[in-house]
Amino acid sequence: MHHPQPHISTPASASFAAAAAFDFKPAKRRGSYNCGRCGLPKKGHVCHLNNSTNPTSISTPTSSPSAVTVENSSSASRPPHAPPVRQSYTHLRRALSFDDIETRADSPEHDLDDSDSPYPGTDLDPDNEMVSGGLPAGCLWEVLRRLPPAGLLAAASVCKGWRETTKRLWRAAEELRLMVPPRGQLRFIGSVLKKCPSLVRLSLKMESDVDATMLACIAFSCPNLESMEISTSNTAVNRITGDELGRFVADKRCLTSLKMEGCSNLGGFVLSSSSLSTLWLSDLYSLSKMVFNCPNLKEVSLEFSRQENDTTDLTTMVDAMGRSCPRLQNIHIASVRLSHAVVLSLTAANLRGLRMLSLVLGSEITDASLAAIASSYSKLELLDLSGSSISDSGIGMICNVLPNTLSRLLLALCPNITSSGIQFATAQLPLLELMDCGMTVCDPDSQNSPCDESGDNELPNALNNKLHLMYQKLIIKHSRLKKLSLWGCSGLDALCLNCPELNDLNLNSCKNLHPERLLLQCPSLQNVHASGCQESLIGAIKSQVSDSMASLENQFQCKRLADGSKRVRAPDCLSQEASDDKKRRKVVEQQCKVLVD
Repeated sequence: MHHPQPHISTPASASFAAAAAFDFKPAKRRGSYNCGRCGLPKKGHVCHLNNSTNPTSISTPTSSPSAVTVENSSSASRPPHAPPVRQSYTHLRRALSFDDIETRADSPEHDLDDSDSPYPGTDLDPDNEMVSGGLPAGCLWEVLRRLPPAGLLAAASVCKGWRETTKRLWRAAEELRLMVPPRGQLRFIGSVLKKCPSLVRLSLKMESDVDATMLACIAFSCPNLESMEISTSNTAVNRITGDELGRFVADKRCLTSLKMEGCSNLGGFVLSSSSLSTLWLSDLYSLSKMVFNCPNLKEVSLEFSRQENDTTDLTTMVDAMGRSCPRLQNIHIASVRLSHAVVLSLTAANLRGLRMLSLVLGSEITDASLAAIASSYSKLELLDLSGSSISDSGIGMICNVLPNTLSRLLLALCPNITSSGIQFATAQLPLLELMDCGMTVCDPDSQNSPCDESGDNELPNALNNKLHLMYQKLIIKHSRLKKLSLWGCSGLDALCLNCPELNDLNLNSCKNLHPERLLLQCPSLQNVHASGCQESLIGAIKSQVSDSMASLENQFQCKRLADGSKRVRAPDCLSQEASDDKKRRKVVEQQCKVLVD
């Protein structure tokens, strides 16, 4: 075994080195395993560039900028060979390059340019495109880009090749989703964001407090940020004030979407942005001012805390928002302070492009408010008035004005609505696809319902007091309805559904629904939620669902006899169309799930 020798040797060491050189033969230096002309492996290779019988100097096309000149002394003794026909050696690349790999598999992205290369200004030899272990760089890229950020940080410590690949992945990243730990959150975010100069979409799940320092770090590290979402855990507190949020929005000229939770410390804000189109703020409380200077704002969602001492002036806020944001299409406001005056301010704004309106938890919203909405916005596609005081007559106004546009209607927690109003809405709205009527047909004394009573003497009195509530029937026949929610409708005792497109049905806490009065003619059902229902009702649901699936499985192809007298069932082997078999297999695979817990 050879040992490194010192540069300056003593006479003794010199004699030892001479003896070692005499006793041991010098190491044999092997030649290159690749052809000196074309760069291909020598084993079993006949170079097609050997086209001359005299010693010549051949300029070999390689991936490096300068050509390599090699003199061949043995070519004169060999006859020339014809070049292969099937192979083309115009581009001698035997491995994938980073420049040919998309950063996302589901959507095409821009290719990485030379500035992202670890060797800028040069063409990489395909032989150098192999990382440790012989894995092609392209395969490693595809594997590493599917790892979460924590896994990508760990992969960088494996070897130099992996570290260079992870650096390129960080530089090419456009979207990042992080869960920030409670400790060292600022250092963690700063170290990750500085690796992503091309980041445009950022989503943070905060397990620690959020403050202005975090916003400053994001603003400095992400100059081209277009979308930001900050969600907080139960233990985290959002300490960002309205002035700090306003400065952040004003500085980010490219920001189009902002979603933030836990905004209880804003106090008031002034948002000025010409690029912002989506704004979601939740947990708002006692805002002194709300100014929106966002002419391109299209979607706004404002959720306020449910505290009774909230002093936010929603009427002034809605009036200012309607005047300064004329392009609004989707509005969602959840507050216990919603009233008829707020609705009038919204209708006075005359937002012509409004398509989705959600005013939730407004107990002071009545049928008069609904009449104002119907007269001002006749092209609504979604209407959510959950928690309001509208009645069946208000539903009639909706059906008269919005029969050709409304596809989603949500009326949960509306105690003045009966089964007749729900049935009328489904009959008059042909485009309806989603309907939520949870806790509408509700029995206020459902906790003392007959099914829960243990004494026999109280049963007749309970039945007599609840006749007008217990015996409500609901019959729905609709060709396009896909989702129906009747959760908490304890006032229903009979239900009949004939909806061929219905795939999701929510019957949670429908305690008084009788199994004998349940009829489900919904062949496309995939999920039925029956938590809190009687065991007999759950059994009836499973039985009807399984029967409908079995009837679909037995739909074989039928043929008439030669004289056309009657139809007989044809066996599978005589089926002419293979598509029928595929349909039957799909029906077997799509089994409905009855979710109890």
